[in-house]
Amino acid sequence: MILMGIDFGTKKIGIALSDESGKMAFPHTVIPNDKNKNKFIEDLINEMRVEEMVIGYSLNNDGKPNAVHADVEEFMMDMTLAVGIPIHLEPEQYSTQQASRIQGKSTLTDASAAAIILDSFITKIKK
Repeated sequence: MILMGIDFGTKKIGIALSDESGKMAFPHTVIPNDKNKNKFIEDLINEMRVEEMVIGYSLNNDGKPNAVHADVEEFMMDMTLAVGIPIHLEPEQYSTQQASRIQGKSTLTDASAAAIILDSFITKIKK
């Protein structure tokens, strides 16, 4: 079962994919958060036969949803209607900073953050 992880930002979206067994997460790509994002992600879901999606749940430091979360909810609705796969939310505070500490800042930092989000979800479902 292939899973997709999403690090949803206002400017960029990091995408990660799992291996076929759904046990390991890998950075895949980073795309602009623009009008083409949904089509790109839908096509990738179909091409890679993704069965479930995990999106980073964006919170403020006080634990309340931040401004980005409203966009995440809209994106989730669009994806649910377009591809109909299960979508899960996973807390993602500081995933981009964690990815930067691990690998340094690069063009794939947001994809690595998506892999961290996806790995966190995978770890939870294994228990």
